[in-house]
Amino acid sequence: MTDADQIDEPDPDESLADRVRSHVRGNRTGMLQDLAFAIAWVTLVSVLYDVAFSTAPQWVLYMFMLAGIPAYFGFFLSLDIAKAQR
Repeated sequence: MTDADQIDEPDPDESLADRVRSHVRGNRTGMLQDLAFAIAWVTLVSVLYDVAFSTAPQWVLYMFMLAGIPAYFGFFLSLDIAKAQR
């Protein structure tokens, strides 16, 4: 979904911390976008559930949270399409 750099296979001598640093360096933008989307989605769903659906059963909250999966892919797919058309 994001524009991550291709990362080579890790060296056998490379430590775990070095591999994590390398992975984060190569995927920094995508990881920040994922985190921002997750925080926004959970906040929106929590506010909706507490305010608009306060009498609904708890499984409604779980369904809203699960709806974040297709919402994530739909949002970033439409973003890629919009960038391609620009």
